[in-house]
Amino acid sequence: MTETTSTTPNLRVKDTGSARIDKWLWAARIFKTRTLAADACKNNRVSINGVSVKPSHVIKPGETIDVKKPPITYSFKVLKTIEQRVGAKFIPQIYENVTDAKQYELLEMSRISGFVDRARGTGRPTKKDRRSMDAFIRPALFGWDEDEWDEDDDD
Repeated sequence: MTETTSTTPNLRVKDTGSARIDKWLWAARIFKTRTLAADACKNNRVSINGVSVKPSHVIKPGETIDVKKPPITYSFKVLKTIEQRVGAKFIPQIYENVTDAKQYELLEMSRISGFVDRARGTGRPTKKDRRSMDAFIRPALFGWDEDEWDEDDDD
């Protein structure tokens, strides 16, 4: 009986030799839609060898692509150029993730900090903030202070 080892499946998609960067970013599953990939290129979030590129820029195998997705910048080395979207199991044959480990540490720190980094006074108020605002505003709206008002006064 022969044993089969689980290896990365062979890519059945044709390597075109060159491809538009917006198509490649979408096909390599770095962005969910091609429109998001094109918008990232237009907003200078995608660069090749340190130079920002347009969505129509043609890439070739061996190039290093930097993609800024705040809070970190991902780096990918192109192994194959494709224009058709492939399954997730084929991704190791498409590109190599060469992102610096410090970038992932930065991502983890931002995940841990989460809501704590919100500067006081920015964004939606917390329940405590809301109650303190209500306590401050309510007497001014009605022109009286709750301490001065007494239900039993019938004068």
